[in-house]
Amino acid sequence: MVQAMVNLGDREDRLLTIIKGKFGLKTKSDAMNFVIGKFEEELLEPELRPEYVSKIRNIEKKGRFTNYKDISELRKEIENA
Repeated sequence: MVQAMVNLGDREDRLLTIIKGKFGLKTKSDAMNFVIGKFEEELLEPELRPEYVSKIRNIEKKGRFTNYKDISELRKEIENA
């Protein structure tokens, strides 16, 4: 485990306290780890699973895509589905 001294402003300190209480965390360190984990999930691009990649490639090969001339054609297909 790495330890670091972090300088926080009043607002950041209050936010960590709120997060700590809202999610039932024991320490502000846990709150910081929670926020960092959420950042990783939301903003960093996840690696695609190999089975998903192969599925997408199969769809591209088979050409399951439909082209529409305008939005009314798409609406007709959706309404008649």
